[in-house]
Amino acid sequence: MRPPALWRLPRIDDQRAVDLAAALGIGRLAAKVLVRRGYGEPEAASRFLRPSLADLHDPLLLAGMRQAISRLRRAIENGEPILLYGDYDADGTTALVLLKAALERAGAQVRFYVPHRLREGYGMRPEVIEEAATAGVKLVISVDTGIRAHEAVRRARDLGLDVIVTDHHLPEAQLPPATVILNPNQPGCSYPDKNLCGVGVAFKVAQALFASLGWPEERRRRLEESFLKLAAIGTVADVAPLTGENRILVKLGLEGLRKVRNPGLRALLDTAGFAEGDRPSAGQVAFRIAPRINAAGRMADAADAIRLFLTDDPETARELAARLHGWNQERQQAESEILHQILEACARTPVTPRQKALVFCGEGWHRGVVGIVAARLVEEYYRPSFVLSVDSESGLAEGSGRSIPRFHLLEALETMPDLFVRFGGHRQAAGVTLKAERVEEFRSRLDHYAAARLTDEDLVPELEIDAMLDFREIDERNVTDVLALAPFGCGNPRPLFAALGAEVAAEPSVWNDKHLRVHLRQNGRTLTVTGWRMADRAAEFGRGARLDVVVSFDEDPHGLARGWEGWCATLEAVRPG
Repeated sequence: MRPPALWRLPRIDDQRAVDLAAALGIGRLAAKVLVRRGYGEPEAASRFLRPSLADLHDPLLLAGMRQAISRLRRAIENGEPILLYGDYDADGTTALVLLKAALERAGAQVRFYVPHRLREGYGMRPEVIEEAATAGVKLVISVDTGIRAHEAVRRARDLGLDVIVTDHHLPEAQLPPATVILNPNQPGCSYPDKNLCGVGVAFKVAQALFASLGWPEERRRRLEESFLKLAAIGTVADVAPLTGENRILVKLGLEGLRKVRNPGLRALLDTAGFAEGDRPSAGQVAFRIAPRINAAGRMADAADAIRLFLTDDPETARELAARLHGWNQERQQAESEILHQILEACARTPVTPRQKALVFCGEGWHRGVVGIVAARLVEEYYRPSFVLSVDSESGLAEGSGRSIPRFHLLEALETMPDLFVRFGGHRQAAGVTLKAERVEEFRSRLDHYAAARLTDEDLVPELEIDAMLDFREIDERNVTDVLALAPFGCGNPRPLFAALGAEVAAEPSVWNDKHLRVHLRQNGRTLTVTGWRMADRAAEFGRGARLDVVVSFDEDPHGLARGWEGWCATLEAVRPG
């Protein structure tokens, strides 16, 4: 069971926050958060609050970009067919659609290929390259993949094909022999922002290509703005840090989702419950939009997600969106069944404090959902966790892992490469394939490696409190300015505020048998908070009890429509005051 979180209370220069609030004309709560997160200077804070396309870095700063654009221009001018070789997750599919649209706007002939997760697995395959060569392709562009595809890239070179690798995953010590590699994380690349995901790199290619064509600035700006929607969805789906360029892409892209002309994206938003004019938050993209895109690759064929975005026919778009919705429901069921089996096993044989990393394995588990289950297990036990599925026919175990902030998954795997048929990933997520008879060895070696690097304190989650909260500070302006710090997610979490010694003003109410509604009083002001899935803790909230609480704020469009305040408060944590 996940241990209680350790509260990290902030140390903030209050006067600096006061000065920042005055300089920017914002509330002091938002100013405290900005100071706490390293945006204490007015210029930096202003760029954070009001990002624009002009704040993006020059795409030519990416190592290899000039050579890549030169090769693309030659392919376009000579009418060479280009193959985009993508990946099956939401980052990969949005990146492929974005790059295909950009290249076709520039006059390129483009086809695409996305591997089937269950039949082919992750990465580029030499036989696909061979088929492309037979079909007359002379240029292959990998999208959100390729940085470790040595065999496929070598085969392309042997066949006389050029390969441009566009990727963001961490490379091995030796790079594949591609014509050009575009990856901010490759050695020797001095690009200022290392956190771009696959769709972010694709966006930079589009920027550089359009600039090379000599088009008017207004035309380029319109096209770039049209691609921001896909860039936002893919970046959020990939759980990339929402800082730097990613923040710009996501903040502007989410705003663009208020008005969508693409039939496929419109159908996807409709299916996810967003009407025309709605602006999904990053959290809503992560939990309602991205899973539907990912479901295509997890449960069936990611090509259908790409076709959804490429179709011009509204009826076809609705059919494809409904198909993705159905697959997402199947994904949820498969995920629930696997998680239930694992938790039942852990109830019989509990996870002990001595176990620093966990590996679970089952025969026939759906390989498309094991990564999601691994993430759920990290939430449950706060340990690096892998979930593997054994294929009885091939004798292979294949699956995914997720991690905690202080443990680098890929570095761990790189100490035991002899175990795997293949592996890859990055700090927080990784995938492996190995012979089933070596799973127990993997479990032992991973746990041993983790035990040598993780202390008991590392296995205690932490709540980073952004500011102390006085209920007298809670008003429409202060909360609105806090919400303006969005989009919230990885790297820019929803701000947390600690109020010490708050009094429970009335008996709590329970609704839907799961959730609590609590009225808290402090310094003569009352705040109503919702404790999601906290009904089992109702006894802690007896009338008159003194508690320390951590709260966050969120938009409440339903309340606003009813004439109430346009925000609500969530109870994130509680302890005796």
